[in-house]
Amino acid sequence: MSIQTGNHQLVKKINKNLVLDMIIHNAPISRADISQKSGLNKGTVSSLVTELIDEQLILESGPGKSSGGRRPVMLLFNERAGFSIGIDLGVNYILGVLTDLKGKNLVEINRKLNVRTYDEVLTFLKSIIQELMQAAPKSPYGIVGIGIGVPGLVDHDGRILTAPNFGWKNQYLKRDIENEFNIPVIIENEASAGAYGEKLYGAGNDSNHMLYVSAGIGIGVGIIINGELYSGKEGFSGEFGHTIIQVNGKDCPCGSSGCWELYASEKALLDEAKRLSLPNVTEETLSIELLDKLAIQGNEDIINLFNTIGTYLAVGINNIIHTFNPDKIIIGNRLVIAKDWLKKPIEKFINKNTMKYHQDQLDISFSKLTTYSSALGVSALSIESFLKSSLN
Repeated sequence: MSIQTGNHQLVKKINKNLVLDMIIHNAPISRADISQKSGLNKGTVSSLVTELIDEQLILESGPGKSSGGRRPVMLLFNERAGFSIGIDLGVNYILGVLTDLKGKNLVEINRKLNVRTYDEVLTFLKSIIQELMQAAPKSPYGIVGIGIGVPGLVDHDGRILTAPNFGWKNQYLKRDIENEFNIPVIIENEASAGAYGEKLYGAGNDSNHMLYVSAGIGIGVGIIINGELYSGKEGFSGEFGHTIIQVNGKDCPCGSSGCWELYASEKALLDEAKRLSLPNVTEETLSIELLDKLAIQGNEDIINLFNTIGTYLAVGINNIIHTFNPDKIIIGNRLVIAKDWLKKPIEKFINKNTMKYHQDQLDISFSKLTTYSSALGVSALSIESFLKSSLN
């Protein structure tokens, strides 16, 4: 008997999730249309809709168009039933967003990060989360989850195994944030979170085989296969920034040498720019935004530097194209600021070096979400986790 009860509850949960998903993606929609499209009988749909209304996850709106007879009552997803916090923890910045349950960015905080130790960053991170929580409007469920994208290896328990650009190892970020706020926390690699954000809200919306290249201080790659986020056996996939493109090359904080991110990242760009004689530019004022302005003004040294960085970026992209045969490559994170200077050298290298079969129907573009991909993606992961756990 317990097995039958368990099966009944499982089937109900699956059906309830199906009904809610249809409302989220097809609203406004009537009960009759849900029944017709899902194959569930009208009584089951009516019962599940009543539960979802009682739980304040959906709302009834005005009547829709009639095909003959009484006009149907339309159903809407209540995106203001709760809110989610998404954090992109960069090496030199923290970007935090507060979103509704449809992923709409309502409030954002973007701060420079000048500290490196885990305890210092944790304190700073907690203060930003607290600000975002205080900015949230009143809602039935409040803050439903906190998602944090981090530049490093993350296991399935939310432990940061290593973050080379911070010098961190074995840090239990999920535990520390949950203990502070008593809210469910998801920790994800920032590139994987960025890929998910682009898939849901950005340039990857129409792609099922997509790679997201997060090019910031370091480089990571988020992988979408068959429309799903791929993380690997232990969650460590996508560390292409540490694939070697130069034998006996520059030493990397990861312990290796010649890694891709040493030649094609924002840090590589800024390090090389420091070697140039740029008038009235100090280490404190040097930024990718400033370099972009100098290139617009016609500085040939900066234009050539962008060309070099773009070519190295294409070297790694060429390798991942040959590995995965995707239909789309999306370049995101901070280097998007310089997309006008990077696009041409990337296209030139790919056209010359990537096998023609792999170039067929391949689109290489820059992120529509710019620097928001990771924060919005990890917020979405928190929302999905909440919705799955809330359906009884």
